[in-house]
Amino acid sequence: MKSKDHVKELRTMNADQLELALKDAVKNMFHLRCQSAAERLEAPSEMRQVRRQIAQIKTVRREKELALARGQKADKK
Repeated sequence: MKSKDHVKELRTMNADQLELALKDAVKNMFHLRCQSAAERLEAPSEMRQVRRQIAQIKTVRREKELALARGQKADKK
């Protein structure tokens, strides 16, 4: 899946879905690290992809937090 398509998909998710996706990606990264330590990792590029997915999920989650905070500031004024 291309990165831009993945980010678009992430932006359509709600907070709970993002948390679930993040937990899944972190768990996947753990398994890849274990395979790497045991020298059974078939595609080392997978680790880079998962690391980027984690960063993308965290970025989208933070964007949503900031948008929500901006919306609350506008209501207070």
